[in-house]
Amino acid sequence: MTSHWADLTVNSRLLRSLYSVIPSLESVRLRSFHLDWRGPALTLRIDLPAYPGPDRLPPEWIERGHDTLQLHVHFAAVEDLTVRGWIPSFPVGVSLAALACRRVRVRIAEAGFELSFTSSDSLTVGHISSYRITETGSDEVPHTFVSGLDTRMFTSLPGTHESTFYERV
Repeated sequence: MTSHWADLTVNSRLLRSLYSVIPSLESVRLRSFHLDWRGPALTLRIDLPAYPGPDRLPPEWIERGHDTLQLHVHFAAVEDLTVRGWIPSFPVGVSLAALACRRVRVRIAEAGFELSFTSSDSLTVGHISSYRITETGSDEVPHTFVSGLDTRMFTSLPGTHESTFYERV
């Protein structure tokens, strides 16, 4: 296992402003993953297992009754990709193991699903949003985004054809 995953992010300032202790990736809800041939790169869209403490929440999130924080984690220089099965509807563990030459092995393996690859050890987070999860676990509801650009462009998750959202972090 490497150091905490947030220590590998080049832009963890936003996460650190929301969390006094950034949660691990041991039990996240994997919403989707996006492959980008131009990188080659891979982006995970996940819900973190803990919501920021009330002392760090923006007032509009409290007013809207939000309870879930979602973000994209972008991995660059992806190699050795393996995907088997279908994304499970329950939380999964994302493990990162340090490799030589500033690389990491990323692995998710849960009941009938496996996603593994190697990438650069320099991660980027983006499209951070907050929302109120539904009883069925759906995230197809209004989101409040941290980024000013995302806020101007989206009020909820865009369709997967929206390359400005899914291909850029």
